[in-house]
Formats: sequence, structure tokens, C-alpha cells
Amino acid sequence: MKLIDYWLTYLAKHHIRFSHSTHPRTETAFETADVGRMPPHDFAKTVVYHCDDGFGMAVVPADQFLDFKKLTDVLHVSYIRKANEAELGSLFPDCELGAMPPFGKRYNMPVIVDRVVAGHDFITFVLGTHRDTISISFADFERLAEPVIASIAAPSEVLVSSK
Repeated sequence: MKLIDYWLTYLAKHHIRFSHSTHPRTETAFETADVGRMPPHDFAKTVVYHCDDGFGMAVVPADQFLDFKKLTDVLHVSYIRKANEAELGSLFPDCELGAMPPFGKRYNMPVIVDRVVAGHDFITFVLGTHRDTISISFADFERLAEPVIASIAAPSEVLVSSK
């Protein structure tokens, strides 16, 4: 079963209403938001980290950065860093590199979501490929992913659209 089919079946099985879209391949969450004609502040990106407790997923708006100092404080750990590409390939063998959906249970990882993302009615993110996105209600996402919600994002420099 293709990964996208797995996720669509998973969502349907849990009675989740969703909107699935495909688009030309993009490399960044900011580009994906742009091609989907949505503000990058409304598009969620997943950043995988490694800390004292192992690997985890942090979800922040596409136009912001994960603030590792804030995340360290929230998790009460002494050591944290971003996962490298080799680790991502090993942790997510069914996903294209950098296109991990923020469903940590499938990958045995906790999920922490920035308050800005949690403040939206809907969450939109990539679904294992650089061509597939999904939008679901944040309430449904919260029910499935059981994330911790905290302020973990930091504003980024002004990013310029490719258009």
C-alpha cells in the first residue's frame, strides 16, 4: 500500500473529514504553502528533533523557526538538536526525505505543536510526499496525534515568495 493510501484510509477509518490535494513537487513548507495559495503562517511544518529522551516531532508554522531554547525548556531536557538527513531517512523509511506527517504514533515519537498552529481551526501539512497535502480540523488532529501544545516557534526573517 502506498503511503498516501495508508494515510487516507487511516483518516477515513477514524471518521476524519479531510481535504487532500496534490501539487507539483516542492522542497520547503513555505513553497508548499505558496503553491497551495495559502499564507505560510497557516501551513504547518514538522521538524524532527533529538534530545535526552530520544526523537520527537515539533510542529510550527511554515513561516517560523523552531526555537530550540523554548523546546528545551518545555521538554525539561538538557540536550536537543535537529535530526539530520541520515536519521530522517532511517526514522521515516516510508516518507520522502523532509515530508514527514506530524503523526508521531506511527513512528513512536511524541508530538509537540506550537500554540499558533493549535490556535487555527484547521491544520494543513504534507502527508509523506512533497506533492501531497492534507487539511483536517485541529480538533481531529489533536484527537489522533495527542500532541503537547506549547509556545515553541520563533518568527523568521522575511521570506520571499518564489512567484
